[in-house]
Amino acid sequence: MSNTDWFAIRDSSELATPALVFYRARLVANIRGMIAQAGGVDRLRPHIKTHKCAGVVRLMLGEGLSRFKCATIAEAELLGQCGASDVLLAYQLTGPHPGRLARLAGRYPSIHFSTVADEVAVVSALDSAAGQERVTFGCYLDLDPGLGRSGVMPGEGAKDVYRAIVNAQALEPGGLHVYDGHLRQHDPVERAADIEEAMRPVLELRDELVAEGWPVPTIVAGGTGSFPIHVRFADRQCSPGTCALSDVRSRSEFADIDYEPAAVVLTRVISKPGRDRLTLDLGHKAIASENPVECRVFLLGPSHEGFMDGTVRIHSEEHLTVETASAARYRVGEVLYGVPFHVCPTSALHQEALVVDEHRVVDRWSIEARDRRLSV
Repeated sequence: MSNTDWFAIRDSSELATPALVFYRARLVANIRGMIAQAGGVDRLRPHIKTHKCAGVVRLMLGEGLSRFKCATIAEAELLGQCGASDVLLAYQLTGPHPGRLARLAGRYPSIHFSTVADEVAVVSALDSAAGQERVTFGCYLDLDPGLGRSGVMPGEGAKDVYRAIVNAQALEPGGLHVYDGHLRQHDPVERAADIEEAMRPVLELRDELVAEGWPVPTIVAGGTGSFPIHVRFADRQCSPGTCALSDVRSRSEFADIDYEPAAVVLTRVISKPGRDRLTLDLGHKAIASENPVECRVFLLGPSHEGFMDGTVRIHSEEHLTVETASAARYRVGEVLYGVPFHVCPTSALHQEALVVDEHRVVDRWSIEARDRRLSV
């Protein structure tokens, strides 16, 4: 097989579809690329919501990464099972979830767990849960840099929340958490300027908190899109998620994020309803459907020279119908390969990923944390 056939799997006719596929060599290369871009492992805290997979976490641990970020208790527990040393659950916990995190911290006493808060009442609930379990975990002040989704705007209200964290009996002040996912300008210079402007009040608040005599150990900032900008500043940790697997979205939107796709979806032609149409077994249950219908999957084209020239016409629970002038090249039952537009919610749809090395399936990795609950 030629280098342009990097995704082709020998004996693919024996594989059930639809299926998620991870390419081990590309995964390792992307992880090493993240580390190189960050200048080492010390300032990296990759987000595991993209893959939710112990196999990928173990690859990262093997490359020297030890700090991670996640979005659910299940993801935090998975990191505990894998032996991570520092886990930030960057999602405000309500209802029974503070107690779940406290029990998890008790189960893995050697791991430093942290979470985030943007309200005094949440700080109180976290402190109470930790106290009841006789554990201590970290708490970051969650700041809103303009996204408007969660977090508190820098100001007096934010200081009140951080004061509550500092005064809590069973919480350790972790510092500041800032997610700026709304700043997605294609031009890296424009994106950098907007990110630095959004960070200005965050840094001013940091200085005010320090002036009050309160510890602000670190700032955890950004995601994939802002990773190349935040990495320039020594005072913050970076938490890219998509870089490990990569996808069409990150590669098309960010010219300064050049990671090769390491995940594809394997699919089959199940019908040819018309001269220029192919219907695949790649419905909503196999590929993320939160984007416009034409931006859900990009099929690798004939002779594997690039993406197929086609348009998605129908996407339903079990089917995806593509209109393409090259439909005649394909037969019913033929295997195709597609790169997800957005890989994070696509991973969560699959129970496992086929692991491919040198064009052969060498393993199967469970997507363990697609479940909301493992044991805690």
